[in-house]
Amino acid sequence: MPELQRLRADHAPAVLAFERANRAYFAASVTDRGDDYFTHFAERFQALIAEQEAGVCAFHVLVAEDGSVLGRFNLFDLVEGGGADLGYRVAQHVAGRGLATSTVRKLCRLAATRHGLRTLRAATADTNTASRKVLAKCGFVPVGPALPAEIGGKRGTWYERVLTPAD
Repeated sequence: MPELQRLRADHAPAVLAFERANRAYFAASVTDRGDDYFTHFAERFQALIAEQEAGVCAFHVLVAEDGSVLGRFNLFDLVEGGGADLGYRVAQHVAGRGLATSTVRKLCRLAATRHGLRTLRAATADTNTASRKVLAKCGFVPVGPALPAEIGGKRGTWYERVLTPAD
């Protein structure tokens, strides 16, 4: 059974393998990270850990029983008692099985209970049908257009979900 884990330094090799294995798949719906991302992965990963330790963001990985990463689920720009932005990506070989939906629901609960957040926002390209479905199933509602610069040059929509302690 996959487990949602807070990102740790020892996840780096599995996260890099996940990103490499799914690069083309992700690039079909979001902007490609580019070669520079992979060249400087170690430095970027350490920066993520530092952001998390500073309380600015909360990064998570969905880990399979064999230790491989099946997805990344992140809360950006945390504002205690306020909100954060949600971002996620799931490996191609497990897409369409409900893992994104169930994990986003778990992250909503964590956002409310562990981080004291009241709202989450997420932006997705209008062409990313799978992501739009995940957000709808998890109680997010459209709140307005996303600027192309916010989602890799594509037309998109911002979604929002109000969190409650019962989440």
